[in-house]
Amino acid sequence: MVKAVALFSGGLDSVLAAELIRRQNIDVLCLTFTTPFFNARKALEAVCQINLPLEIQDITSEYLNMLKSPRYGYGRNMNPCIDCHILMLKIAGRKMEETGSDFIITGEVLGQRPLSQNKQSLYIVAKNSGYQDYILRPLSSLLLDPIKVERENFVDRSQLLSIHGRGRKIQIKLATNFGIVKYFPPAGGCLLTDPIFSRRLRDLFSHQGDRNIRDIELLKYGRHFRVSNECKIIVGRNNADNEELKKLATSDDLTFNTTNFPGPFVLVPYGKETDKQIASALCVRYSDAFAGTKAHVLCLHNNLSELIISKAATKEDCEKWII
Repeated sequence: MVKAVALFSGGLDSVLAAELIRRQNIDVLCLTFTTPFFNARKALEAVCQINLPLEIQDITSEYLNMLKSPRYGYGRNMNPCIDCHILMLKIAGRKMEETGSDFIITGEVLGQRPLSQNKQSLYIVAKNSGYQDYILRPLSSLLLDPIKVERENFVDRSQLLSIHGRGRKIQIKLATNFGIVKYFPPAGGCLLTDPIFSRRLRDLFSHQGDRNIRDIELLKYGRHFRVSNECKIIVGRNNADNEELKKLATSDDLTFNTTNFPGPFVLVPYGKETDKQIASALCVRYSDAFAGTKAHVLCLHNNLSELIISKAATKEDCEKWII
C-alpha cells in the first residue's frame, strides 16, 4: 500500500491536505512537533475530525541549534520561517524513511504567505530539506511541477488542487464537503512571531551563551528587567505568573516576596549577592506597598532566607531596565 507522512499543524490547510491524500486510499501518518515555542494542541484537536494517526515529536534540541543562526534569517521578529520549514521537512523525511513511506505531504498554499510560500521559497525549502522530489503540496500541486509519486501514478494528480493566494473560500467549501465543521483560524501559535517574546529571546541570546530549556520557559512569564550583563530580574504580573515562576525556580536562583504587603514573586535566575538590593526594590515597586514606604522583602537562596528592608525602585529605573 502507498504510504505518506503528513506534516500536520492542525490548521485547516494541513487537515485538508491529509484528507485529500487519504481519499486516494493512501495510508497517511500525521506528524506534528513541539518545542518551547509551539505545541501540539491544535494538531491533537484537529486530527480527531479526520480520524488519522498522529505522532508527536519534541524537536527542541535540533530547533535551538537552528534558531541560533538560521541560514535564511528571521522574519519580522525571531521567526526563522524558511529554516523552520526546512528542518521540519528534514525530520519528516527521516520519518518517511523509517516507516517505509513513499512521500511527504504539507498543507502549504502557493502565495498564501508572500515571503515564505512563494514559488522560490517553496523550491528553496524543498531543495535544502534533501527530499525535494518527495514533497507533495496537494492544495497547490497543479501550480507546481509533479513529484515522483505523481509521475509514477501512485498519486492521481487530477484529484489535486490549484489553490493560490491568501483567500480561504476554496478551503472552507472543501472542508464543508469533507464534513469538517470545526477548524482553527489561520493565525499561527508560534511564540517566535510575538514581538515581546522575541525581544526577550534576543536578550537571552545576547547575554547568556549557555542557554537551557528552563531559561526559555521563563521568557513566557512576568515582567523582565535587564539590570546588567549578568543580571536579569523577573517580576510576576499576577497570581498565575507567580505560580509558574515558582515552579521554574531552583535553589540556585534568588527569589523574593514582600512579607507585610501583598506583592509579586520575583526571580533572579542564577542570582548573586550583588543583585539582592535591586531585586528587592523591584519587588516593592510592584507590590501593594504605599508609595514612599519601605517594605520587608524575604529573599531565599540555596535554602537560606534573609529579610531585606527596601524601598521601591523608581519609575525611571524600571523603564530603563524593562525588556
